[in-house]
Amino acid sequence: MPVWDDLVGQDRVQEQLRAAARDADALVTADAGGTAQPEASKMTHAWLFTGPPGAGRTTAARAFAAALQCVSPDRALGGEPGCGFCDGCHTALVGTHADVSTVAAVGTQILVDDMRDTVRKSFTSPANGRWQVILVEDAERLNEKSANAVLKAVEEPAPRTVWLLCAPSIEDVLPTIRSRCRHLTLRTPPVEAVADVLIRRDGIEPDAAYAAARATQGHIDHARRLATDERARARRATVLKLPLRVEDVGGCLKAAQELIDAASEDAKEVAEGTDTKETEELKAALGGTPGGRMPRGTAGAMKELEDKQKRRRTRTQRDSLDLALGELTSFYRDVLALQLGSATALANEDVRDALDRVARASTPEGTLRRIEAVLACREAMDRNVAPLLAVEAMTMALRAG
Repeated sequence: MPVWDDLVGQDRVQEQLRAAARDADALVTADAGGTAQPEASKMTHAWLFTGPPGAGRTTAARAFAAALQCVSPDRALGGEPGCGFCDGCHTALVGTHADVSTVAAVGTQILVDDMRDTVRKSFTSPANGRWQVILVEDAERLNEKSANAVLKAVEEPAPRTVWLLCAPSIEDVLPTIRSRCRHLTLRTPPVEAVADVLIRRDGIEPDAAYAAARATQGHIDHARRLATDERARARRATVLKLPLRVEDVGGCLKAAQELIDAASEDAKEVAEGTDTKETEELKAALGGTPGGRMPRGTAGAMKELEDKQKRRRTRTQRDSLDLALGELTSFYRDVLALQLGSATALANEDVRDALDRVARASTPEGTLRRIEAVLACREAMDRNVAPLLAVEAMTMALRAG
């Protein structure tokens, strides 16, 4: 299966990346054979992938990275890079390729310490003779120092280094960085395309696949989780009951606490396995023994790992809250559609009774104010307001309407 098959509903972007991968392969072949390089190449050293959540920014970037590392012998016979089966494609897709480095925000920001080794590696030659690929999954989370480090690397890259930056919008990246990148905009995949993928690749029943695709509005990762994970469905059901539970102050505060608790539980589930494995691996690398004391001078490394894990738990909790707020926004958007008599398909048809009840009990103006309250909660958390305070303020605003 070619690497491009993972780009759901992104035909235009796929064609651009395929053309660039072909030219990149020609450049490597020309260098290896000592022949003249193509003059009008569609390949460049820095790319910026933007699009709404669920559009597949990181998926597109990783597919491109795999195509750049493709070593399929079929290329010599006219085949395109990105076969999906060779060692280069496989290791790039699963994240184990020696020349593909991935940087993601551990906490709410990508710190300069997180980027230092990666930037240094970007100036080295690739180990396999093809491309040194640096994939930054959350370029919008670069802080001032880490962004400046990336800027210096993008300004004067090594000949075989490619930077792939992913962000929600072009405005989320420093102008000095984005001006040096080729920009690709991804769109939200159609519900039908997401449902088709869930049916074909994950073996999900058509009705469940379409329901998950509608509920997540084309976000393929969230749709897959919703269709396959009972806990995800239970958490969503809890979120969509919230609009019916804010009739008094006590209900507002209780609903807010339950939303925070659910997000904390999500963070705990993610952390349990990962944190233990990381800690044991570091202890072994530093010469420690299971259940024994650590060698002298290793406390600093252990403290650094603990700080990293704490930042990751904070981010996971906030990402879970952000998902819940997105589901609330979707609920009130459906309410507004009912109030205005719109023919737009409802994302939350499975809770139609709740939608009808809220729609009858309020006005379109009140629904718009509630949507604004949810958006204000998201903005407050972006400004590092304590999550519980932000969510309590939102639930009180939802009660006021």
